[in-house]
Amino acid sequence: MADDGPPSADGGLDSPIPSPFNFKTQVISTTPIKSNIGQRRGHRYKHSSISAQHHIFKEPPPRPPPVLPASLPIPTLKEARERMTTEQWHSLYWSLCHVAVAAFLFFRSRGSLGIMALSHLVFFDAGSALICVAVDVLGNFEVWRRSSIRHPFGLERAEVIAGFAMSIFLLFGGFDLVSHGLKHWLDTKGGHEPHHDHSHQYVPSGELEWVACAGIFSTLVSAYWVKNHARIARIMRSSWLSILSHHFTNVFHVLTIFFSILLLLLPLLPGSPSHWDRALCAAIACAMFALGAQLGAAQASMLLMSYHGDVSPVLRDIEAEPNVSRIEEAQFWQVHYGLCVANLKICVARGCDEGIISKLRSKITSMIQNRLGEGYGRGSSLRWEVTIQTSVESN
Repeated sequence: MADDGPPSADGGLDSPIPSPFNFKTQVISTTPIKSNIGQRRGHRYKHSSISAQHHIFKEPPPRPPPVLPASLPIPTLKEARERMTTEQWHSLYWSLCHVAVAAFLFFRSRGSLGIMALSHLVFFDAGSALICVAVDVLGNFEVWRRSSIRHPFGLERAEVIAGFAMSIFLLFGGFDLVSHGLKHWLDTKGGHEPHHDHSHQYVPSGELEWVACAGIFSTLVSAYWVKNHARIARIMRSSWLSILSHHFTNVFHVLTIFFSILLLLLPLLPGSPSHWDRALCAAIACAMFALGAQLGAAQASMLLMSYHGDVSPVLRDIEAEPNVSRIEEAQFWQVHYGLCVANLKICVARGCDEGIISKLRSKITSMIQNRLGEGYGRGSSLRWEVTIQTSVESN
């Protein structure tokens, strides 16, 4: 019987069945395959004719130079000495002499509370003189006045911090005088021996004259010859007691000379000189308290970026302008002794064109500068930067 195997390709039973797939290996390339999908073609392709024709790589627009630098170099002590002028050196020498006079008054005050109180005032004037010299020297450098990203208002706000420290010195000096006076008063009461040796006997008249004349002379030299009172006057600008001074720009010069003259006239006053001496100490302590609190409040307002003056009359005059409908927002603050900032948002009447609004901006800026900046010819260096945002009334 015949075998039932599969037929062959030529009709035979033992031939293989043909495969429908071709499994032959084909070698395309002997080098390794590199995939550059999503990769840049390089600077040669960028400058090739194909890139220029299809505008694949476009040049970025040129950036304008930054308006404010990131930071400015702060001068070192060596650079500050090299840039100091002859007048600044003279001011520094006299400021050190002023400190020496204050130390002389303090160490000679062992027999008088009035001389001790006067030495506190002279120490304040001497410290203010040193601050003025430092400010004048730093003014030789660009970092002092020029704005930067790190210091938007320059380094002039450091003067405000120094002035605030001097106002704290006044307050603590007043507390020291009160504490010393109370100790001396308690030692004289009760008929018991004091625990500490407080030799508060009145100073002889000859030594008292030397002390008083030293205080007057040092104050006059600081006020006129060195002319550092112009910088100290910025600290005293906020004080309402500055109206007492017509010949001095610093009310503390007036107070120092006034109390020095009173100290010189103590032996001529009726009654016990020691009682007048204690009264003089109390008067100086009260003056230091009052002026220290006034100065501290003014310095703190500047540090907190606020304005302590009265701006309501200026706002009423602005609202009285015929083209101003209302003031929507008004902000005033003082940055440092020479710069104030005002931001206003006003609503103008309908029908005002760009020319009218421009004139209105100029008029409001001039009004703020003249009313709050003390105007032209007053000797004030206070400058106002005014920003006005306008909107047209809808109805």
